[in-house]
Amino acid sequence: MSRIGKKEIAIPSGVEVKVSADEVNVKGPKGALSTPTHPKISYEVEGNILRVTRADDSRIARAQHGLRRTLLANCIDGVTKGFSKTLEVVGVGYKVQVAGKAVVLTVGFSHPVEFPLPAGVEAKAEGSKLTLSGIDKQLVGEVAATIRRVRPPEPFKGKGIKYENEQIRRKAGKSGGKK
Repeated sequence: MSRIGKKEIAIPSGVEVKVSADEVNVKGPKGALSTPTHPKISYEVEGNILRVTRADDSRIARAQHGLRRTLLANCIDGVTKGFSKTLEVVGVGYKVQVAGKAVVLTVGFSHPVEFPLPAGVEAKAEGSKLTLSGIDKQLVGEVAATIRRVRPPEPFKGKGIKYENEQIRRKAGKSGGKK
């Protein structure tokens, strides 16, 4: 039995969960999300507890059991608390700004890079930090990874865009002496 899959999900007050044939809809104070279902996985709502069970012990059912439970728990967390990722822009002259529904990055190129934000993700810039937030964990993470790809941190000086608590492995520079 999956350790993650057999955990019950507590449904907080103010959150409404509707199970249909092909998806589970979750509506809460911050918005609404849905996650697809799998034919080998069944969902049971009893009061304020949600249980995810599998039909049999086949390889596919075992693989989907923990996955579907985690996706559903992320939906419930998203509509109640939301998710956020923080990026840091490190480097002399590097800066980040939020202009409307776009993030403007000045990261050492000949021009500023403008990154339009998709619907459902909000950005807030404070100095050299950029905080992305939204209710969909996958979307927030994907946008953060795409912004980081504009100028990933380099291993010699550590300049670039990195996650807030990311450790950059440093390399030694040139060490050759003249003979």
